[in-house]
Amino acid sequence: MIDKSLIQEHAEVVGSCGHRIGRVDHLAGDFIKLTRDSSPDGQHKYLPLSAVADVEGGKVSTIMNHTAATSILQDDPETGAGSAVTAS
Repeated sequence: MIDKSLIQEHAEVVGSCGHRIGRVDHLAGDFIKLTRDSSPDGQHKYLPLSAVADVEGGKVSTIMNHTAATSILQDDPETGAGSAVTAS
């Protein structure tokens, strides 16, 4: 798993393809809480840290493309869905 301390607030989150997924609001346990303006429905979404491949230059990259990463975003980190993401 990635070193959580490398993830900074307001960093861009992008898929492995380089397309934008959202922006970091803050960390919530083993999830990145994305800003509300990152979401089409105006609500916070949560990305499991297990989906993060790299943090470099103030940008968080996922292990999957933006379409796949968007599909695993959660409304609530307590649901547990998507918390064990692995690269395939």
